[in-house]
Amino acid sequence: MSERVAVFDTTLRDGEQSPGCSMNLEEKLRMARQLDALGVDIIEAGFPIASDDDFAAVREVARTCRRPIIAALCRTTPEDIERGWEALSEAERPRIHTFIATSDIHLQYKLQKSREETLEMACNAVRMAKRFTDDVEFSAEDATRSDLDYLCQVIESVIEEGATVVNIPDTVGYTIPSEYHHIITTLKQKVRNIDRAVISVHCHNDLGLAVANSLAAVAAGARQIECTINGIGERAGNASLEEIVMALRVRKDLMPFESGIVSEEIFRSSQALSNITGVHVQPNKAIVGKNAFAHEAGIHQHGVLKNRLTYEIMTPESVGVKTNSIVLGKHSGRHALGKKYEEMGYDLSRPELDKAYKLFTKLADQKKEIFEEDLLAILQDGFAQIPERYKLRAVQATAGTSTLATALVTLNDTKSDDASTGTAAGDGPVNAVYEAIDQLTGLKGSLIDYTVRSITGGTDAVGEVFVHVEFDGTSYTGKAASTDIVDASARAYLNAVNKALYSRERKKALGGEKSPAITAAD
Repeated sequence: MSERVAVFDTTLRDGEQSPGCSMNLEEKLRMARQLDALGVDIIEAGFPIASDDDFAAVREVARTCRRPIIAALCRTTPEDIERGWEALSEAERPRIHTFIATSDIHLQYKLQKSREETLEMACNAVRMAKRFTDDVEFSAEDATRSDLDYLCQVIESVIEEGATVVNIPDTVGYTIPSEYHHIITTLKQKVRNIDRAVISVHCHNDLGLAVANSLAAVAAGARQIECTINGIGERAGNASLEEIVMALRVRKDLMPFESGIVSEEIFRSSQALSNITGVHVQPNKAIVGKNAFAHEAGIHQHGVLKNRLTYEIMTPESVGVKTNSIVLGKHSGRHALGKKYEEMGYDLSRPELDKAYKLFTKLADQKKEIFEEDLLAILQDGFAQIPERYKLRAVQATAGTSTLATALVTLNDTKSDDASTGTAAGDGPVNAVYEAIDQLTGLKGSLIDYTVRSITGGTDAVGEVFVHVEFDGTSYTGKAASTDIVDASARAYLNAVNKALYSRERKKALGGEKSPAITAAD
């Protein structure tokens, strides 16, 4: 019988630390529900001491997701652990995850602590966390650059204090598979009480070896892998969940291990994260990239038509990729639309279906063929949870090679139920639209990133716009989809504006408290 490897997903914590990947509370909850459907064993929901928003996210994920273990990250300080437990207190299956660095370079330059002081802090933290919950994970940050004898001493000591999981992170993506295998093997041989804890691994991808290192660690005896959807995370990212899971499944002959992941939910999870963050995977990304199951070379096409196994080591369906288009148009009814959403895994309530149908008919009037990607865009663009202070009523822009770009924008202010119109000029039609929106809302945004992509093919394709906009030093993402790219650009920017206004109101309601400076782990 195959041994089981637990999947610890840190998309909502380490993944969110990736530049441009921050999520608000509603987006974290949406992603957490998808991770639950994916079947991950542990969801690391955030770093509660980092901010009020992070605390709220951990608390709400703990309340919402009852099947998986919900973990909260904490430094080895009493304040962190108490705050972490406060956020986790309503979880069905809570885990406190505490960490401290063990490499000499971190001890000297970051912590300015001796090995003895660091060991004491680690033990005290685990002992304190154990008073709140039986499930305590300890991470030795920068473990792969730590003295191996000292690392063994720390791991043995924290297990003695009650740690049930010990994580050996490759924090800076420094190690290689053979070396990592040796580290895990040494821990299993030299730590006398290692059988009382699960060995976990958390690999970063700075040398492109995060997945390979994770699999090498499993071969050496690790039984928990920490990873993220699409491999997002600090710097070059984390080990990619989808790559690890499918490697274990495809190469069961060499790695006879099971996971609880529902692989058919992989592609949907990848798409959900991309739509939330606006950060899309490259076309040649393994498992979930646009070209992962595409065959262009004639010899490849011939082989696949004869037998898919010639050039496909897994089927698109096994990871939830559907290659067929759907036959839905402007004459389709609510029942057909609802049935299609059911087939895609979305069970919409009647009010949700009514809303989706309204957006669907509007889109069907604009293009001949509707694809599943269009239907996903309807859900992702039309079901935003952030209250809309401003709604776009109309937008008109003009531009040309010898004409200054201008825009006329009309917005509805839902707070006063008034409509106002503004005009502005800019370097191009989109810039002019954004200048007009700034005039009407009174906010001055600084556009950090603007991305547009075609969701579907054809001349009537739906264009999806993602923006990162900075307001008062804080970056917000916005997204929208339309067959009219100026309309999508305007609504994406408004989406970011509404998030900024919502965040400002929440901070006022919370009294504008500031959180202490935080050092990220792993």
